[in-house]
Amino acid sequence: MVITCLDLEGVLVPEIWIAFAEATGIPELKKTTRDEPDYDKLMKYRINILKEHGLGLKEIQDVIATIDPMPGAKEFLDELRSLCQVIIISDTFTQFAAPLMKKLGYPTLFCNSLVVADNGEVIDFKMRCEKSKLTTVKALQSIGFETVASGDSFNDLGMIRASKAGFLFKSPDSIKNDNPDLPAFETYDELLEAIKKEL
Repeated sequence: MVITCLDLEGVLVPEIWIAFAEATGIPELKKTTRDEPDYDKLMKYRINILKEHGLGLKEIQDVIATIDPMPGAKEFLDELRSLCQVIIISDTFTQFAAPLMKKLGYPTLFCNSLVVADNGEVIDFKMRCEKSKLTTVKALQSIGFETVASGDSFNDLGMIRASKAGFLFKSPDSIKNDNPDLPAFETYDELLEAIKKEL
């Protein structure tokens, strides 16, 4: 049995931090896992910027409420879920993802959580497990599933390479150039056809 594992941001929905950076006019918050492979370092950098500007969870959630899935994402996901089990494995946080999951028809999501003070300040984050995407794929394989994976960033490469088949989707040229052996797609139709061949 095949489970398809998908990244969330950059694949199904726009990058949350980029949207927040644009809404607040803080360009430093545009840095994502496409730019910084070390997620721990990236999140500490983001939390420090939020603190400097006096921004908390509410301000981020207000921006997330305005974000819609990418055009065609829900239809792609609906069709894929009719063919196989799908798990979205993301380095985002439960406090961010809920409204987006509603717009995507409540797919299964494995993600992390923020530590938020009573005043709404984001003070830390808790990863579900180390190398969460790769660890999750290996765990699924250990209980008898084959995995197919797709994502766009540095932190997706582990799960893509560990899977029976893996695909880059809407990745920046830098990642595509560094991984020329990985099929890279730009449209949901192309990705769906590639996944179908593995089912």
